[in-house]
Amino acid sequence: MFSTIVEYFTPKGKKLFFPLFDHAAENVVAMAELLKTALFETPFINTKDLYHKIDRLENIGDDVTHHINIELGKNFITPFDREDIHALTSSIDDVADYIHESANRMFLYDLKEFTSPMKLLADLILQAAIELRALIDSLKDIEHVDKITTYCNSIYAIETKADHVYNKAVADLFDNEKDPIKVIKYQEVLLGLETATDMCKDVVKVVESIMIKNG
Repeated sequence: MFSTIVEYFTPKGKKLFFPLFDHAAENVVAMAELLKTALFETPFINTKDLYHKIDRLENIGDDVTHHINIELGKNFITPFDREDIHALTSSIDDVADYIHESANRMFLYDLKEFTSPMKLLADLILQAAIELRALIDSLKDIEHVDKITTYCNSIYAIETKADHVYNKAVADLFDNEKDPIKVIKYQEVLLGLETATDMCKDVVKVVESIMIKNG
């Protein structure tokens, strides 16, 4: 009886939107895991299949984003401001887009060798995605500010490290690589990987805005 009463007074929007947020974040982790596997797999067995799996997951992420936007138009009660829900959803989708874009460039450029910085960036993307998943899950209990802040700071630190890795990698690439075509390909891949971590930071900024409004 008590559980029924609690369920009755629980805002429908909270029960509806948070599972969708979690789905979007979990999808990003799955994409990051596949990306890392594609770069670290030796020999390169089934790499093409990994890229195709990332492509399918990106489509799933788009579907989740579309679903959330539809529900925004249908539901009067939402856990946060509608603009914040849209911003949060879009920022998570941007992370997925850049993971997909990086994998797509590797596939289209038919890269068979990946540099240590590329592998390190892929690992950092996965680390950031895992922290992102935990951050999104923690929004269910937004009053736990310290917990949420810990996840935010962790993602900021990962993004800062990714910046350093990218800057050094590009400098080394221009200093040591003589093939201009290879320079262009590798630089674009490195940029896509680093930008994926930037997008994780953008999610944090949206979460921080939500915390301020709901604190």
